[in-house]
Amino acid sequence: MTASAFERALVDAWGADRVHPEAPLAPLTTFHVGGPAEWLLETRSSQDIVTALNIAERFDVTVTMLGGGSNVLVADAGVRGLVIRPRGGQIERVDSDRVRADAAVTINGLVRWTIMRGCAGLEAWAGTPGTVGGAIFGNAHFSGRMIGERVTAVRLAGRDGSVLDVSRDEMSFGYDESRLQKTGEILLSADFRIGDGDAVELRRIARESLAFRKRTQPLDTPSAGCIFRNPEPGRDIVPDGIPWSAGALVDRAGLKGAIDEGARRPGDAVRDVRALVERCRAGVRERFGVELREEIVYLGEW
Repeated sequence: MTASAFERALVDAWGADRVHPEAPLAPLTTFHVGGPAEWLLETRSSQDIVTALNIAERFDVTVTMLGGGSNVLVADAGVRGLVIRPRGGQIERVDSDRVRADAAVTINGLVRWTIMRGCAGLEAWAGTPGTVGGAIFGNAHFSGRMIGERVTAVRLAGRDGSVLDVSRDEMSFGYDESRLQKTGEILLSADFRIGDGDAVELRRIARESLAFRKRTQPLDTPSAGCIFRNPEPGRDIVPDGIPWSAGALVDRAGLKGAIDEGARRPGDAVRDVRALVERCRAGVRERFGVELREEIVYLGEW
């Protein structure tokens, strides 16, 4: 099958205004660098994602998912095949102790929805960048908590468009990890455990969380989010007197702000940003003997 036949199939399903060949991806990421997608499709429902996967499977086209654009670095050469960017999505209260959110829902949108309805459990995640899909993929963490702890079940799609429901115990959640990184499956929706709470108190907690993030994270400048994973007890050895934090190690190595400084230069080649990442990793290794592991997801042809 020809590439034009694949594009026609996409246009037949969604119309020419939803299918974007050679679409710039840099504006869709928090780092604001990188090349284009061969094809970009913004889906508006879980069924859209399944249909797109079915079409890509039929034409043997590679599919790459792009959520909120945080924690990703797109190659200068761009991404071949189809890039699916889920948008919109639904939230519903399934029962007294569960809410269900589509993968495209932003974490901030989910937090606001739960607070407005007096649903407790997710308010501390206020200010988290990205979408539910991205958060589940990387088991997003904040202040010692992992979002997988709030998950009760998920609905996934295989790369062929098949759909399956999976319990939390089957998700292989770990620090910055989930089964999605190993299987290539795509999140369609997730169920979160909630309780009853007072909206006023929930807003107070959310505001405190957001204020902390603003003090400690570069929310007003281009950034990849978390560049490195924090060291793990039992796997890494951190010198006494230094917090078990990748940021603290980079800071003590005299490299604080190096990566963010690179991110503040919109239009710089991705190789320059990656060089800054390697500079920080090498500096921490040389100073403390700790090998930092990246949290960034690299998309495209490197």
